[in-house]
Amino acid sequence: MTHFTNPCQIRDLPGRALLVLPPEIDLSNASALCARILSFAEARAGRLGVLVLDLTRTRFMDSQGARLVEDVRHRLPPRVLLRVAALPDGVPYRALEITRVRRDIPVYDDPARALRL
Repeated sequence: MTHFTNPCQIRDLPGRALLVLPPEIDLSNASALCARILSFAEARAGRLGVLVLDLTRTRFMDSQGARLVEDVRHRLPPRVLLRVAALPDGVPYRALEITRVRRDIPVYDDPARALRL
């Protein structure tokens, strides 16, 4: 379990945003990440159409990471679409698949594709 001072990197673009999540997501940081993501989205309500959670650099993610994605989806401001970028052979992709979060949220293998409006 590694702790990171900055829970995520943000790339804010017109009408969309990419949040690059840390290499590890588990019980120790999932709630702080969720709060940061939702705070970011609420601050841009009305100007944000697509929010992408980039898990392509995340090496470890347990069920708390899948729950984070699901919580963000349910608590996003109205009309904000959530998308996820995750490598098909990575742990986050498998965690989203096993927990069935993937059936409700589009998952792309490339953050650039996920950002397209």
